Formats: sequence, C-alpha cells, structure tokens
Amino acid sequence: PLPFINEVIIFAIYTMGCNFLLGRVGFISFGQPAYLAAGAYGTAFYLFYFGTDPYVGILVGVLSGLAVSAIVGPLFVRLRSDYFALVNLALAVIIYYLMQKVLADITKGDNGLWFLTRIASNPVLDLGKPGQFFIFATLVAVAVWALYKYLDDSIYGACCLATKVNEDKLEFIGYSNYRVRLLAFVIANTTTALAGAMYAIYLGFVSPEITSPHRAPDPVVVTILGGTGTLYGPIVGAVAYTGM
Repeated sequence: PLPFINEVIIFAIYTMGCNFLLGRVGFISFGQPAYLAAGAYGTAFYLFYFGTDPYVGILVGVLSGLAVSAIVGPLFVRLRSDYFALVNLALAVIIYYLMQKVLADITKGDNGLWFLTRIASNPVLDLGKPGQFFIFATLVAVAVWALYKYLDDSIYGACCLATKVNEDKLEFIGYSNYRVRLLAFVIANTTTALAGAMYAIYLGFVSPEITSPHRAPDPVVVTILGGTGTLYGPIVGAVAYTGM
C-alpha cells in the first residue's frame, strides 16, 4: 500500500546519513532524532506560522538541519567512539525537552503543530496527495542515493574511509581528519533533516515524539540490518524495519 511505501522511502533517506557516518567515517550516532527534529520543526514552524508552500517549507527544514549541524559539528567531530555517540544522544534529549517543555508555547508541547490544511496545492506535484508525494519522495531518494554514490566513488569518499581505518596515514599524505569528518557530519545530518522535513509534509503534523530518545537507536539498527556502509543497505533495512 502507498502509505507504507512512502514511509519506507522517507525512512531510507533518514538512514542514508547514518549509514554514511557509520559505514564510511566510523561514527556511531544515537542523536539522529535531534537532526530529524531540526528538519521537521523547521518545516512545521514555517507552515504553521508563516507560509503555505510545502517546497519552501522543506527548504527551511533542510537549512535548519544544516545550521544545527554546522553549529555542533565543530565540537562533536573532535570526539570519537562512545563519546561521540553519547554527546549526540545528549543533544537529542535536550532537543526533546526543549520542544516538549521549554518552547511549549511555540511548539504546542505534546499536542504538536497541525498544519495539514495549510499546505498549498501545486500544479506540478501536489504534496498533499499521497500519490504525488510518492513521486516527489522517490525523486528525492534517488537524488540522495546518487549523491552518496558519488561521494563513495570520489577521492573524498576514500578520505572518509581512510579517517576511519588509518587516520595517521591520511594526515601524512596531507589531508585533515578534522575537516573530512566535519564535512561528512554536516552532509549526513543535513540529509537526516531533509527526511524530517519530508515527514512533516507527509504527516501534516509534528510533535516532540519525533525526537524522543527511545527512537535514537532506530537508524543505527536499520543501518546494521541493511548492511553497514553499503549503498543499498538503507533501502533494505528500511523495508525490513518498517515492515516489522
């Protein structure tokens, strides 16, 4: 059925960033719900308070995720192993608390932001209709997959793998481990924010539950389930996990 397929596509996009971090760079992150929420709430705030164009809403969500990643990334990527995983989980907990309690006047707390009726129709692809949303989501998923395919085959992709397996040798040949990791962190978590923005458009609703800490292991589990570091892993994992 179409709703299931749409959820699988969005979840696959959500997992692609985590798959790149874990498979290529060696970063295991339990904070992906934080970046998912950045994208979802960026889109939700725009559509609930400011405008009606879903495409602008998605752009706002992606930019929100990019901003969050660029702010915390320079600090987080200096950490490795368990410390990186835990500091990202801590960020997810903080975002959850902010959206549920501290900013409840804006986010409406657990009641969430409902904006389905505010999403304007578009003559090309009306994202308010599941069938047309499916076409849009498929195009986005293919574009994101192609981006990671390009990165995997590029010199930068090789540098990402090198920073995972032999960072001293990467430094020796003139590349900065810090810069390689930071760029990978920003790319991966901006992809996660894109998935959050698409969730917001598809559901027409966003609540703090999207960044709940108990959902933190989901993308990691899906990544491992589909095959860590493989291009098709997020798709296989999303189908298997969503179908359970």
